[in-house]
Amino acid sequence: MDITSRAVATAAVAALVAVAAFLGEVPLIALAGILSLTFAVGWPPLADLPQRVGASIVIGLGGIGAVLTIALTTGEPFLRGVPLAIALAIVAAFVNELLRRDGRERLVESVSGVVAGVLVAASVAGWVAAGRTTGGASLVVTGAVALAAGATLSALPVAGWGGALLTIGAAVGAGAGIGQLVPDIGYLVGGLIGLSVGILVATLLELFDRLPTLSGRWAAIAAVVLPVTVTGFLVYVVGRVLLG
Repeated sequence: MDITSRAVATAAVAALVAVAAFLGEVPLIALAGILSLTFAVGWPPLADLPQRVGASIVIGLGGIGAVLTIALTTGEPFLRGVPLAIALAIVAAFVNELLRRDGRERLVESVSGVVAGVLVAASVAGWVAAGRTTGGASLVVTGAVALAAGATLSALPVAGWGGALLTIGAAVGAGAGIGQLVPDIGYLVGGLIGLSVGILVATLLELFDRLPTLSGRWAAIAAVVLPVTVTGFLVYVVGRVLLG
């Protein structure tokens, strides 16, 4: 899957997040869980981790744990239980290494790769938290549409800084536009959300473009959903700062 196909697929997944937020909290929680599990399967081959089944299980548990923790938390701050879910997943990462029977080659790389995967998978829970905070569905829709627009424009054959600026500009424009249309956001807040999302998606798409592991199907799928999962916490934090 080339960078253009991945960018378009990322835009489609971001659009699904916007639709899920529009439909309600339960669809958004369900989609967040699916994305975390999908990423959990694809991250070990993408990062070329030596022990993939155990790594996927640990990453999946971390992602689902973070999503369920936020879904079951009553009252702000919705992220207060997430550090515990991540900490337990990190402990599970070390247990996973102890259970290895392959000589534990590339031990440090394996542990660090799994921990990084846990953090990314847990980030998708930010979409759920954003949907439950001030602005609610409007905040999620604004961030997701900005992400979709930035990812779509990044598919154009414009290299270097020109492509990055085009991606960021598209995200800012989409964020400002949708922010003006939905309640409680406004063009300024929407534009700032778009700016944050645009910088992130431009960086991630460029970062993973040259990895040789992208030739694998599940690795490519993980690269597709990664910008969407990471953006969850970003949208929540920016929304909290700008909307209270």
